[in-house]
Amino acid sequence: MSKPTDIRLKQVSWSQERIDYRTPIKFGGRVVNNAVLFNVTVDVETVDGRRGQGFGSMPMGNVWAWPSAILSGEETLAAMLEFSEQAVAAANAADVDGHPLEITHALSADHGSIVSAVAAKLKLKDQMPRLAQLVAASPLEAAIYDAYGKALGENSYNLLGKEFVNSDLAGYLTPEFSGEYLDQYTSRECKARLPLYHLVGALDPLTASDITSRINDGLPETLGEWIEADGLTHLKIKLNGDDLVWDVERVAAVERVAQEAQSARGCDAWHYSLDFNEKCANVQYVLDFLAKVEERSPTALRRVHYIEQPTHRDLRANPENRMHAAAKIKPVVIDESLVDLESLLLAREQGYSGVALKACKGHSEALLMGAAAQKYGLFLCVQDLTCVGASLLHSASIAARIPTVAAIEGNGRQYCPIGNRGWEERFPGMFKITDGTVATSELNGPGLGF
Repeated sequence: MSKPTDIRLKQVSWSQERIDYRTPIKFGGRVVNNAVLFNVTVDVETVDGRRGQGFGSMPMGNVWAWPSAILSGEETLAAMLEFSEQAVAAANAADVDGHPLEITHALSADHGSIVSAVAAKLKLKDQMPRLAQLVAASPLEAAIYDAYGKALGENSYNLLGKEFVNSDLAGYLTPEFSGEYLDQYTSRECKARLPLYHLVGALDPLTASDITSRINDGLPETLGEWIEADGLTHLKIKLNGDDLVWDVERVAAVERVAQEAQSARGCDAWHYSLDFNEKCANVQYVLDFLAKVEERSPTALRRVHYIEQPTHRDLRANPENRMHAAAKIKPVVIDESLVDLESLLLAREQGYSGVALKACKGHSEALLMGAAAQKYGLFLCVQDLTCVGASLLHSASIAARIPTVAAIEGNGRQYCPIGNRGWEERFPGMFKITDGTVATSELNGPGLGF
């Protein structure tokens, strides 16, 4: 039975914009110099006649979501943008109403046919992976959730219980979730502040001697300068995964620079996360790496909070890459591998001890996987896709409402700060960092909070 708060999509529109990076970022062996934002605006009306308009935005992130060995980056980007456009067209034509969880679930049933249509139109020679589909659909999902809250005049995270949703989580997850709703796995008030993970990319200078030519745009340019300017306490270190000596020395070098910068500001506690972007051949590389780091810089190893996706994202095709031994040392989370409940359960079976949620995989996906992770006692973190502007706020709103998430990533201010223009003035606590944290308390308004 429908509820008076159920919504129907009245109009969906889109736009896109390209943003050049201030400095390039390297991960997974690839270098990225720009981003394309896909923006979606959704107008909705409730059964009882209330109207609202929502907005969603996300970088397409094709280099990360679809690292094809067959297609060029231009081709995968064009395909993802075409998918996004066709998803908007499908939403405009959809005859469906309900809660955003139900609407986005219904719309996702069309993803297979959209993939086929995109492949035929662009004559693609490679199949679009599920991860790329999720990223391309994510701005639409965000806009739907935002519009729902705007129509009801409430924060969307306060509209997740059985009085608003028509069926429990068992229909989306497993019978274990019978009688349960997303409100049991989210908070009614957002966390006031969250520590910000600052990215230390493989190309990023640690000290002045690493700089060949300064940008001189007023922003910090070395790790030490960033720590001093933003009061950072959380650093995410990008590693190669196929060069043990370099990886160990990189962590040791980051520790040296951080030690000097933190000592100067009187800080004695900070943390690292380590990201191999799937480049490790096997778990033995991870174990050897951890052993060498402990020899080289035991203090640095103690600061490591978690390890992210060390081996190939295709878990089923690489069953030998079990993480049990590594997860006994530090939490090991899946990122690229996480596309649905099946992948979460498989990762758990293979020894992964945590999952990384990302707004770019869709709002419903993040909430459902966050619920499942909590049910199964898994470590949880929320990660970035070099999100800027609204996409960063969307990501931060998820992190601020899932109880066990302790920090958030946000590197848009480093690599493409131009994308934050206009948003910095509206939400200064989210974009102007002084104590290593972001003011997620600013995301407590109607809709997704911003």
